[in-house]
Amino acid sequence: MFFGREDLLEQLSSLWNKRVSSLVTCRGRRRIGKSTLIEQFASRSKARFLKIEGVRPERKTTSGDELAAFAKQLSDQCGCERTPPLDWSDAFRRLDREIRSGQKTVVLLDEVSWLAHLADSFSSDLKIAWDNLLKKHDRLILVLCGSVSSWIRDNIIDNSAFMGRRSLDLVMKELPLKECVKFWGQAAERTPPREIFDVLSVTGGVPRYLEEVDPGLSAAENIRKLAFLPKSVLRTDFDEMFMDVITERPKFSAQVLRSLAAGPLRATEVAQSLGIVKSGNVTNALRQLEEAGFVSVEHGRNPETGEEIRDRRYRIRDNYTRFYLKCIEPVKDVIDDGSFAFVSLDQFEGWNVDMGFAFENLIVNNYRELLPHLHLDRVLIVSASPYCRQSSQRSSGEGVQVDLLLQTRQSICVVEIKRRRYIGREVVAEMVEKCRRIARPKDVSLKTALVYEGELAPSVEADGYFDAIVPASCLLGL
Repeated sequence: MFFGREDLLEQLSSLWNKRVSSLVTCRGRRRIGKSTLIEQFASRSKARFLKIEGVRPERKTTSGDELAAFAKQLSDQCGCERTPPLDWSDAFRRLDREIRSGQKTVVLLDEVSWLAHLADSFSSDLKIAWDNLLKKHDRLILVLCGSVSSWIRDNIIDNSAFMGRRSLDLVMKELPLKECVKFWGQAAERTPPREIFDVLSVTGGVPRYLEEVDPGLSAAENIRKLAFLPKSVLRTDFDEMFMDVITERPKFSAQVLRSLAAGPLRATEVAQSLGIVKSGNVTNALRQLEEAGFVSVEHGRNPETGEEIRDRRYRIRDNYTRFYLKCIEPVKDVIDDGSFAFVSLDQFEGWNVDMGFAFENLIVNNYRELLPHLHLDRVLIVSASPYCRQSSQRSSGEGVQVDLLLQTRQSICVVEIKRRRYIGREVVAEMVEKCRRIARPKDVSLKTALVYEGELAPSVEADGYFDAIVPASCLLGL
């Protein structure tokens, strides 16, 4: 099931207009559909497709194992010799011999960090092979793909040896909400938006998870099947992601991620929660988790000064990760034993509160889809992020928390995001108070917006306070 990604396919297709080879990097979290994208691109281009995938690093894995796997996969696809190459320089020469000049060819080195895991010279060997062999093929697109985005950044993108050599860097994120709905097929129109949003709040827009959705089941039953059965995809994927060496120190990075499960924190607060003095280890782990797509930095501009906020907070961006840490991990042993009694979602303490935060996170991640409904789609957005000001930061002692703050050069839009069974007029009073606490320059206007899922009291719209009221179902295209 392949939906969306048309913009990425268009960027890749434009490379065929060149009469020289292209080197492409493709990054993104596990299960996001990187390999599938490149396979689809090759198929639509009617190009020859060669795929070499690294072997997952384990304690006994050697560089020789990676080279042997390389030789086997190349031989299976091309019929060339199966003997393991002597080193990566030899491996790239063998690959070069199998590329036919003048024929459209896409070569995918998948999970490239696994291939290079035990070979310090991998990047330099690849650079030499590219300069002297591979780039001389006029219809070749070589794609370096992997879930360990930090490796690709450190060894390819920020590596001065590759400066001027890359044609394209693709960063794959979750599917937009309108594309996610397609996994429900024709049943989407018969499914209440809340049911769809509950599943998306748990899975995010990750294609591999959405492929497992059964449109004929309720949200609760889908979540039970996906998360609360032994070996189910959402039960096992968190541990597998960190087994795949997502960062340099996977266990420590997982601890850092767990510290954010309750809400956004500064780097110093993360260190305090782990009982350590703030060090480069925490900052580095947060950077790698951000690179991998699991963490986001709330780094917008201060609406009062227009200056970038330096006191940054980190939040879990990935909806699945947050759900796993809050709901799956605490009962994982019972799930694995096959004795977890799933009655309903309401059996989880604070379920509606957690889903409210998850829904909010989902909307923030997809804020670009919200812009047309706020008449901001043709305006330069200079900042888009949740906004928090601690009470100690102002002499008046008043703090403020905004779900989403959208800023242009001439305006500030305060967005309230609500998921409740019934949303009454109290939401207006809450927004009035928030806006009162946000100072702004005299030449900047203030707009208000409400994005909601649930039943909205008629008085909220009749009041006329909000400049825009957007039912979340609009973002699904329903």
